[in-house]
Amino acid sequence: MQMSEVADELSVTLSQVYHMVRSGELPAIKIGGRGQWRVSEADLEDYIADLKVATRKFIDDHPFEASEAVDEDAAR
Repeated sequence: MQMSEVADELSVTLSQVYHMVRSGELPAIKIGGRGQWRVSEADLEDYIADLKVATRKFIDDHPFEASEAVDEDAAR
């Protein structure tokens, strides 16, 4: 997939995708002398699956408090 396609799939900016690739967070390959970056669909699916696991862990480690709901409603 092209980087722009990955950005669309994740609903993030192209700059954010390049950062994820350059930091090693999202596996990608560089093709040719002009430096065309590509992410395989399988790698993107694995990345999303890993994020789901990390999100579930975060939620489990940081339970939602009833007082937070009041604070969020007040902020609206």
